[in-house]
Amino acid sequence: MYLKSMTLKGFKSFAAPTTLKFEPGITCVVGPNGSGKSNVVDALSWVMGEQGAKSLRGGKMEDVIFAGTSGRAPLGRAEVSVTIDNADGALPIEFSEVTISRTLFRNGQSDYQINGESARLLDIQELLSDSGIGREMHVIVGQGQLDAILTANPEERRGFIEEAAGILKHRKRKEKALRKLESMQGNMSRVQDLTNELRRQLRPLGKQAEVARKAAVIQADVRDAKLRILADDLIAFNSTLSSEVADETALRQRRDEVDQELDQLRKREIELDQIAAIQG
Repeated sequence: MYLKSMTLKGFKSFAAPTTLKFEPGITCVVGPNGSGKSNVVDALSWVMGEQGAKSLRGGKMEDVIFAGTSGRAPLGRAEVSVTIDNADGALPIEFSEVTISRTLFRNGQSDYQINGESARLLDIQELLSDSGIGREMHVIVGQGQLDAILTANPEERRGFIEEAAGILKHRKRKEKALRKLESMQGNMSRVQDLTNELRRQLRPLGKQAEVARKAAVIQADVRDAKLRILADDLIAFNSTLSSEVADETALRQRRDEVDQELDQLRKREIELDQIAAIQG
């Protein structure tokens, strides 16, 4: 796999469509100052997914679009395409040549393509990452950085090397994670203090809750006792009522019997009076 060609149009100083062809091996781009050598490297980094304007020697991403000259009007978009020879299948895609394109418009809209088909930045990053040349897997040493490295002190040189190797990024992430961990530990301490205070406040509340629970139990027992007493009274009343009803029935029967006896006595008295009248 190797970079076969790159086409620039409207990218920085390349206003007109310009195609650079490459061969396997080491490629040197030479030319006078201001001829656009650094812009070639910037274009390669940009089309491979670079998102930082500062890394492209600009203040904002729009700066990569041709800004115009005294004899040429500014353009509305920047386009860069790279064609990669994939005969060895290093890229996980079933094409012997892979063309990756990126377009940026002045309104901020971006467009990515793989072999002419619309794609996402993530698709391009994953495609390149699987081959080992993704954004996090290659290093571009910019203009002036070599002199800075050679004249730097050991600590600065170490920073350059760590940045190139990708260590600096991970170190910063580690430092950020440690700061976050320290902050979390402080928060945990405050949470523990709050927990202890809440426990202290909950102790009397717990005692009050226990007293309330016992009071509720006693009230339930009293209520049950009252219900049992009422039930017993109701049973006794029903029993007394049944007994009184039975007594009343017996008295009525006895009264009827007495009335019958009186009727018989009256009849007998009348008969005796009649007999006495006849004899007299």
